[in-house]
Amino acid sequence: MRELAIALLLVLAAPAALAHNVVLSAWSAGEMIEGEVGLSSGELAEPGTEVRVLGPDGEELGTTTVDEDGLFRFEPSEPVPHRFVADLGQGHVAEATLGVDELPAAVAAQAEAAAGAARAATPTAAAAAATATAIDAGELETLVASAVQRELAPLKRQLAAREHEADLQAVIGGIGYICGIFGLLFFVYARRRSG
Repeated sequence: MRELAIALLLVLAAPAALAHNVVLSAWSAGEMIEGEVGLSSGELAEPGTEVRVLGPDGEELGTTTVDEDGLFRFEPSEPVPHRFVADLGQGHVAEATLGVDELPAAVAAQAEAAAGAARAATPTAAAAAATATAIDAGELETLVASAVQRELAPLKRQLAAREHEADLQAVIGGIGYICGIFGLLFFVYARRRSG
């Protein structure tokens, strides 16, 4: 009987022990980096939750906080990869990294300008026209990327929630197998005792 009570306790305690995954995503939006923090269940982070921004060597580039919509915004100033880290407490920590090529156009252009300064060339009228076209194309690319990221953020959260649900189903299925084995053992034990 004691084994049955322990098995029942395990079954009842399992849902409370399951943790949610923290989902953090970030994208370029104009001259800013925007991001979203929440749990895989779809619940957004509390307003005021701190998001740390770290550089490639772990040095802190700054901090920002989550607003009422579960979003955070950060204005980058250095052309280095940016790692965003959010700690929602109780072991719920998530991070996301934006590479230099994913930063807003102005900051990414700083990296390109630094590389271009080494091979300085005199601009011609054709080169100036190409640069003007590249800037317009770059701005368009930034706008499109920003819009796509904004639209994909909820889908990423839903996908993470679906993955979490699959984990829950596997846990419940495993608990069912364990209960079945205990039931079989109790049946065999009862048959031996009565026979």
